[in-house]
Amino acid sequence: MESSSFLTVNDQPIFINQAVKYLQASGKLAHFIGDILRQYVIEQEIQNRDDIQISPALTEQTIIDFRLKNQLNDPQTFQEWLQQNATDYATFYESIAFSFKLEKLKVLIAEPKISEYFIERKIFLDRVIVSRIIVDNQEIAEELQTQIEEGGSFEQLAKEYSLSEDRMVNGMMGPVSRGTMPDQLRAVIDIANPGKVVGPIEIEGRYGLFRVEQFLPASLEDMQLKQALQNELFEKWLVEKIQKLTVKLQMS
Repeated sequence: MESSSFLTVNDQPIFINQAVKYLQASGKLAHFIGDILRQYVIEQEIQNRDDIQISPALTEQTIIDFRLKNQLNDPQTFQEWLQQNATDYATFYESIAFSFKLEKLKVLIAEPKISEYFIERKIFLDRVIVSRIIVDNQEIAEELQTQIEEGGSFEQLAKEYSLSEDRMVNGMMGPVSRGTMPDQLRAVIDIANPGKVVGPIEIEGRYGLFRVEQFLPASLEDMQLKQALQNELFEKWLVEKIQKLTVKLQMS
């Protein structure tokens, strides 16, 4: 394979084989090739599907909105911006159109699987806001539980006795994924009512009292979550496609 000029620096050409060696030396060749393969798979998929059509009017309106937002409405100013970003109008137009096609592809790839995937991941997506008091002695934990049952302030006892850093905020842990909880804790949290203190529960040699503040169940009605799951499914699909490619690096 004949080497060809890839870049020119100070009027000196850098050929493709030399550029590859630079990438190898910097440890970035694999990432560079990965980006190429990623784009290759995506573009091939878009070209081979008939269900990804983007209206030119949508692309043009997006460009208009972009120019207005970034004060690029003046043609000369916009042209200068394109030059500063090493592009031209045709390339910029195609990049906007491609972004719409990519998002549509993600939806088409993920939609058949997203409900099942959501169910599989739900235990990690569901969250619970929990407060806690952590001590290193079971008897102390039991005594604190008794004080709380008799009307003692959970918040004050957390400040005075808890060994965890969140004692400074009354033991409030914030939202915790159900899937990351130890099994014995999740089992009692799942059946507790908000405001209920459960424990003492032994976790890694310490004893904890836990109060459920609020359950935050995940739902596909949450569009931000749904988009995140779509992205995850798309990335899985993309990795599988790339792994099936036969790739050869050719240098002169």
